[in-house]
Amino acid sequence: MIKNFFTCGLVGWCLEITFTACKGLRSKDFKLKGNTSLWMFPIYGLAAFFKPLYRVIKKLPAPFRGMIYTVCIFATEFLTGSALKKKELCPWDYQSSPYNIDGVIRIDYAPYWFGTGLLYEFILNRQNKKAG
Repeated sequence: MIKNFFTCGLVGWCLEITFTACKGLRSKDFKLKGNTSLWMFPIYGLAAFFKPLYRVIKKLPAPFRGMIYTVCIFATEFLTGSALKKKELCPWDYQSSPYNIDGVIRIDYAPYWFGTGLLYEFILNRQNKKAG
């Protein structure tokens, strides 16, 4: 579980840096500077719990699993974002989006979280197949 936590934390960081760097392309910023926060590592690391969840839902079709992961990610984002926001430490603020919930969730990001959940599933299961 610890190895999966670190794997998920690192994958999440890489995805976030890539995503934020690519957002600059819309404004023709070709420096491709991505950003993240140290707070994000343990938040992304929580995706390690997708491994035991997968054991329960593995017989469901991928679209349903993806939806379950999306709900889990939104719940984690809401809980961690709300807690960090109370301490004025939340590294993201979605208030400017018309699709935000309390400034800590963007509903329009659901397709990204859907794909991210299935990517974590793939990584976590592939990693364990290699190990034994």
